[in-house]
Amino acid sequence: MTEQERDEHRARLLAVGPLPARIMIVSDAWRPQVNGVVRTLETVALELRALGHTVDVVGPDRFTTLPCPTYPDIRLSLFPRRRLNRIIEAFAPDALHIATEGPLGLAARAWAKKRGCAFTTAFHTRFPEYVQARIGLPTGLAYRFLRRFHGSGQGMMVATQSLREELAGRGFKYVRTWSRGVDLDLFKPQPAETWNLPRPIFAYVGRVAVEKNIRAFLDLDLPGSKVVVGGGPQLANLQRDYPAVTFTGPRYGAALAQAYAGADVFVFPSRTDTFGLVILESLACGTPVAAYNVTGPKDVLAQAAGPIGAVDDDLRTAALNALNANRSACRAHAERFSWRACAETFLSHLVPLGGH
Repeated sequence: MTEQERDEHRARLLAVGPLPARIMIVSDAWRPQVNGVVRTLETVALELRALGHTVDVVGPDRFTTLPCPTYPDIRLSLFPRRRLNRIIEAFAPDALHIATEGPLGLAARAWAKKRGCAFTTAFHTRFPEYVQARIGLPTGLAYRFLRRFHGSGQGMMVATQSLREELAGRGFKYVRTWSRGVDLDLFKPQPAETWNLPRPIFAYVGRVAVEKNIRAFLDLDLPGSKVVVGGGPQLANLQRDYPAVTFTGPRYGAALAQAYAGADVFVFPSRTDTFGLVILESLACGTPVAAYNVTGPKDVLAQAAGPIGAVDDDLRTAALNALNANRSACRAHAERFSWRACAETFLSHLVPLGGH
């Protein structure tokens, strides 16, 4: 039995069982933020409660915060340790999951280590690459911090097999695969936005921020029209630099689903996302996906039985090839991703608080 197999066997033995459990999730990403981490945690918490578990998600909304440098929409908790300690001890969790590596995550980790408690973590965001894109810090320094942060837990959850393999190669231990889900009732092929623009419609949906690499999409020579749906710190600059592109600003709920459904291709230009929930949302709406051949897109699209999009080192080639995809196959593939299954996998990776 390999070391990885022994780790997986140990994790299964320690996993929180089927009896109702008190589960605490600590996350620096939480409402009112709108992103994939928040959507994942929010939906998984709802599913776990539906299974009979008691779940408390502790986010920055319970603390004094200050805006994150270069990204003021994200609020960082200010000196949260003492208050967080009281919250954890009052809740008395059976299992502790630390979702992020920010001030709250660091405080929760410190609490657990001081008391000799076991916990799990998750690698939601390519933090080293994001920091490099914003301030130029070498990724090696950040990965060293992340190895230390996650290495003290009893399991680190990642969204795809390719990311698991990559991080294991970087020296991370106890890596567990934890896929994602999609709301199939909300995201569906009809109704669809008409757009009233020349076809084909190539759309980007998501946060408008530098790490999303949106300029790589907007610079492409493509037929038809380009649409960007979303808000974020880069929106004003992109609107100024690309006057021929249609920018809708943020959309939510049914209006968001209609935006996906009305596009001919969803272009996902990010090279740093660990999964990309928006990929599943687009597919659920019957819209094929074009992306770089990187972690996230290549994992999701490679599992499909039919043509549901294209990945390529040349994003223009991927976008044009995706026009030939089968929209019915897109929806059928998305139906394989259940939030209930996502929550059950999460539950299976948890460890009892005292489970050393």
